[in-house]
Amino acid sequence: MQTTLDNPADAPQPLSPYYSQVARVEHADGSALLFLSGQIAEGETLAEQSEGVFRAVAALLEAHGASFADVIGVRTYLTDISRLAEYGAVRQRFLTGTPPTSLTVEVPRLFRPGAQIEVEVVAAVPGRL
Repeated sequence: MQTTLDNPADAPQPLSPYYSQVARVEHADGSALLFLSGQIAEGETLAEQSEGVFRAVAALLEAHGASFADVIGVRTYLTDISRLAEYGAVRQRFLTGTPPTSLTVEVPRLFRPGAQIEVEVVAAVPGRL
């Protein structure tokens, strides 16, 4: 098993130098687990921020040969849980297959002022035997 920490050049860069965007855990059969750092995005509304978050997740997955079909877990942090349906409508446009495992919690605030949502993703990439 080999672990690689990565900030893909064609994907959003970290907001600080203190973390990596992707941890890739390679297995002997060529399969891998991808652990994506929490993603936030700019925008005035929760829907705009949610859209930006999922576009960032798509870019990070793609940089590692994965897609939303490979997502097995989603953790969502919202500053206002009463707006869950607004987030859910955006999420459903990106996660169209079998729903992954999920955690959604309300938090008082996030890392960046004005951020209303942060999403963390885990994906399982099949081996290439």
